[in-house]
Amino acid sequence: MTNSDRSSVGNSFGKLNFLIIDDFENFRLSIRQMLRDCGADKIELVAHAAPAVQYCAYNHVDVVLCDYNLGDGKNGQHILEELRHKKLLKRSSLFLMVTAETSKEMVMGAREYQPDGYLTKPINRAMLEKRLSGLIAQRNALLPINREIDRENYPEAISLCLAALPKQPRYKTWLLKTLADLYYQVGDYSHALKIYTDVLEQRDLSWARLGRGKILLDTRNFDEAVTVLRELIDKHPDYMEAYDLLAEGLDRQGRPTQAQQVLEKAIEHSPNALLRHKQLARLATDNQDIAAASDAWRKTVSLGTHSIHDSPEHYLSLGQALSDLSEGDSGEDGKQQADEAITVLSRMEKRFPEDENLPLRSRIVKARVYAGQDRLKEAEHILEPVRESLANGREFDADTGIDYAKTLFRLGREDEAKHLLGQLAQRYSDEPDTLQKIENLLDEPVGFRQKLQARAYNRDGIKAFESGDLEAAISEFTNALKIVPAHAALNLNLVQVLMKKYTCGQNDPQLLELCQQHLERLSSLPEQHRQYRRYLALNKKLKGMMP
Repeated sequence: MTNSDRSSVGNSFGKLNFLIIDDFENFRLSIRQMLRDCGADKIELVAHAAPAVQYCAYNHVDVVLCDYNLGDGKNGQHILEELRHKKLLKRSSLFLMVTAETSKEMVMGAREYQPDGYLTKPINRAMLEKRLSGLIAQRNALLPINREIDRENYPEAISLCLAALPKQPRYKTWLLKTLADLYYQVGDYSHALKIYTDVLEQRDLSWARLGRGKILLDTRNFDEAVTVLRELIDKHPDYMEAYDLLAEGLDRQGRPTQAQQVLEKAIEHSPNALLRHKQLARLATDNQDIAAASDAWRKTVSLGTHSIHDSPEHYLSLGQALSDLSEGDSGEDGKQQADEAITVLSRMEKRFPEDENLPLRSRIVKARVYAGQDRLKEAEHILEPVRESLANGREFDADTGIDYAKTLFRLGREDEAKHLLGQLAQRYSDEPDTLQKIENLLDEPVGFRQKLQARAYNRDGIKAFESGDLEAAISEFTNALKIVPAHAALNLNLVQVLMKKYTCGQNDPQLLELCQQHLERLSSLPEQHRQYRRYLALNKKLKGMMP
């Protein structure tokens, strides 16, 4: 390096604000001296996460050098995650992870939040100066663009990118990627897609494939999006963003089981991404794979210990999943799952004492856990304050109310549960998602194992009906209704098969009487129910068939 180059580097370092985060004082002092030798002047030293985040909240920082391992508490990944989430780092700021650890688990976890680079210990001045000089040079060259992006002035940022492309060939890849991202941000998919396509014609770059897949998803070209993302993962199995998008694509195709499998594969590669575990837990719950859901919620809770994304909802969801798993299981596994649910919910109450709603919500789930273990006196006792709250005029939000109704069903208090759900349906009549949850619980007010059995009977009944085996269809639907007698679709399925049998030459009046009985079960079906029109149609048809 020439004297002129050294002077230029020194000037660059001298204009920037540095933050060093490391729990060893000697290392902090050593890095500070190296930075001073490079020309840096404004350098702040902190030992742990809390003062680091606080400093960034009140001070502009250009370069962060953060050790990954910081002793007990938050690590470097947690700091980066929090700074990104709270938007305490400008796009022009540089974050370098410093570590003696090079395990794939650490690197993959940290990479989820996109540090600008890594420095592996031991570090000397030459290494530090070389690594930072290149990053700072790029930072300075692209500063005007990043400033406009920070201001969310995307049209101006686009103009600056276009102007820089012929002038800054060294940063062409960064400019093209940023330009495509900006077009995507402003909804100009055609220009973004053209950039991705042009780039891929010259070179197979992962970010261009990912961007193309994202646009295909947003424009509802699910089949093509899934193909593109699968090819990306085959070529670059560590490109984690592709797994998330592929799972989304499969889910939107109506293939949630495959979407779950994709996320499970992603977690094998990068096991420390809290938000991915959370998404996996939700998918597994929707798929009625409660064992996988409880594992994913358990990991979400564990990873949340030092994460900005920690939430009482994670604890509640784990408690609910364990409640479902333990229900009706008096064996050792069931008891362990029930005990774990109670422990998790108690931990939640202590961890989030400022949330006044949590003790009540916790009691609702705990009562269901006790009921599932046939400890009914304990369930009724712990539920007493919840009843008092309702008696005193308290109105539950939709999720709490539905959860309470679920517990009432488990305790055999069906009338109370149905009354509460009726009130919730009126209060949230303009919220389709909430009405759907209410409807599902009314149809299947049983534990998840019974739900799975009833759904299996229903599937087999539909297959038998479609193949023309009416007797088998009647048997399957009847078995399902023994589990969930009020299920609207199942009752109507059976009515439809009985009518078909009647019209196929078996003019047995008892068949029509059975139809009448099953339709009478649905006499109070609300108009908002998705099966209501079908109920009216079959009722009308039956009247026309009656002698």
